[in-house]
Amino acid sequence: MRAYFAPETLIPAEYIPQMLAGAGETHARHNHLLVAESNGHVLGGTLFHWLPSARVGFSSFMGVKRAFRGRGIGRRMHDERFHILDRDAGGRAQGVFIDVVNPTRLSEAELQREREAGSDPWDRRRVFEHLGFRQVAIRYEQPVGGPGGGPVTNLDLLFCPRDPIDSIPTTLVVATMRAYWGGWVGDARAERYAAELGARAGGATQLALLSPVPARPHT
Repeated sequence: MRAYFAPETLIPAEYIPQMLAGAGETHARHNHLLVAESNGHVLGGTLFHWLPSARVGFSSFMGVKRAFRGRGIGRRMHDERFHILDRDAGGRAQGVFIDVVNPTRLSEAELQREREAGSDPWDRRRVFEHLGFRQVAIRYEQPVGGPGGGPVTNLDLLFCPRDPIDSIPTTLVVATMRAYWGGWVGDARAERYAAELGARAGGATQLALLSPVPARPHT
């Protein structure tokens, strides 16, 4: 199933069974793969994690097969994801994060790949807004994976709170990314990258939650 215009930027498929079998399961992260299917055919899926130290979820990926979009499959997966996070929390999870491409920071070649794949990065963010996600008002960088090994600078960090709120504690954002990145780059590097992220808040203790849909440039 192809649900993203740049699948090479996602977690390689061969790693996912290892994560679910326990190789990537630690005290710092519980991994989950939720799949939507009908009559044995996969329609969509989401790979996500419960981060006990921050007591929130983080979604590494969520997608629905192109032919089945607009049928509420994403909403059903999102709701079920919260049920699973509640189980991990032993109560009620306060929210889930995800990082999403910002189309205003994509190159023309990347935008062309989007068009060839039949996807639209503005529409993708409208879907996340419909699910309840808001953009965290801080400059976000994924530490590794960009040109020359990183950082990736064309992403924004979104948060879906369980209850409507206008801002989020900076400490929660830092704790979340420290826990999430630790599973990929190790605790020491994750600590450094999370501290750099926190420093970009400029001393603000709360970060605004904004609309995740940027204005489309006029052509």
